[in-house]
Amino acid sequence: MKRSRYLTPKRQTLIWLTLAGYAIFALFPLIWVVMMSFKSHIDIISPVPKFIFTPSFENYKAILFGGQSMQYEAGQTDFLLYFKNSCIITISAVVLSLLAGVPAAYALARYRFRFKDDIAFTFLSFRFAPEIAVIIPIYILYQKLHLYNTYVGLIFVYQLITLPLIVWIIRGYFEDISVEIEQAAKLDGYSWWGVFTKIALPLVKPGLASTAVLAFIFAWNNFIFGLILGSSDTYPSTVGALGFISYESVLWGQMAAATVITIMPPLILAIFIQKYLVRGLTMGAIRG
Repeated sequence: MKRSRYLTPKRQTLIWLTLAGYAIFALFPLIWVVMMSFKSHIDIISPVPKFIFTPSFENYKAILFGGQSMQYEAGQTDFLLYFKNSCIITISAVVLSLLAGVPAAYALARYRFRFKDDIAFTFLSFRFAPEIAVIIPIYILYQKLHLYNTYVGLIFVYQLITLPLIVWIIRGYFEDISVEIEQAAKLDGYSWWGVFTKIALPLVKPGLASTAVLAFIFAWNNFIFGLILGSSDTYPSTVGALGFISYESVLWGQMAAATVITIMPPLILAIFIQKYLVRGLTMGAIRG
């Protein structure tokens, strides 16, 4: 009630217009890509940007069904294969990181042992190092181990992206759980595995969901690992988009359509688990 005295209708309108203007400014690149995906080739290369045009699904048909018109002769790419590769590699990498990282995070949060903090910081330091700094030795190692251009090799190297993130964030969620709750469960006869699976994990479920989504987004958007350690058989969609660029021309419309399709999985995933995502990101913000 007190706020209503200061937020007059005129001031509220001004605030909403300001927020709407900022949202349009921030989202304009994405809006422009979506518009471009529905434009014809002539509208895209027009010297004067066209905001009013006749929408067309030709770009989506070209990348999904292989249709190529005369103006799209150059630069063909098997986008569906690359999209499937992204799904296989990213989902497998996140699942593997959860299986290995969640118990590790629980151990770092609950048990006392030598060099515990150093090990935790080492996991975090993997996120500090630029990917280009480690790609050459990994490339040589993969050639020796015959992991180059394989799903297994890419899934394992993606652990450098997803595993440190999951371990470091989930460790903080476990630390927010009161130790007395777990001690009470042990008094009731629970083993350490029972405490972990039936007490600790359900309490951090929102944090697990939000962390898994963040790990999925980081892995899904990765470019350098797929480019160097894969080939046309295992390229993810981020690398496959380069197929729309040739020495003759750039297929802007098809590249825009591929971009729109590529960003849909993380967006849909975030929408479906929005409840857990908001709860997970705010866990630990207020401590008693």
